[in-house]
Amino acid sequence: MNPRLVAASLVLNVFLIGAVAGGASWMIGKSNPGFSLESAGGRLPAADRKIFRQALREVRRESRDVVLDGQAARREAANLLQQPTLDSNALAAALERARNADVTVRTRLEQRIIEFAASGSPEDRKLLADALLRRAGRQPPPAKKSP
Repeated sequence: MNPRLVAASLVLNVFLIGAVAGGASWMIGKSNPGFSLESAGGRLPAADRKIFRQALREVRRESRDVVLDGQAARREAANLLQQPTLDSNALAAALERARNADVTVRTRLEQRIIEFAASGSPEDRKLLADALLRRAGRQPPPAKKSP
């Protein structure tokens, strides 16, 4: 077998396993606390946290078909990688479907977070901003102490 094909197959398999594991952990809700806009909701006051989480659950429920299509596309890509002859075009199409599903769900979640932020307090928006800064690898500046 061609060594380049084996290497490409190995790289894509590792990518797919990571994508599936990440998707599974996202679906279960085990995100890293404090490092995403979604997990920032855990730091909101109780009433706001309930509204925030309910809004995100609605998006996930509404996006169930998209998530399932993305999972099916990943399974299709994995199947294509296991074939004796690689169909690069079909593999590219399957991976594109998976990527598009991920982007669609993320876009819907972000839009719902924008709606929440637009109706929320400045304190709530600060919590969300801090989460974005941590996600970007930059800690927010320390809070200024008032005299």
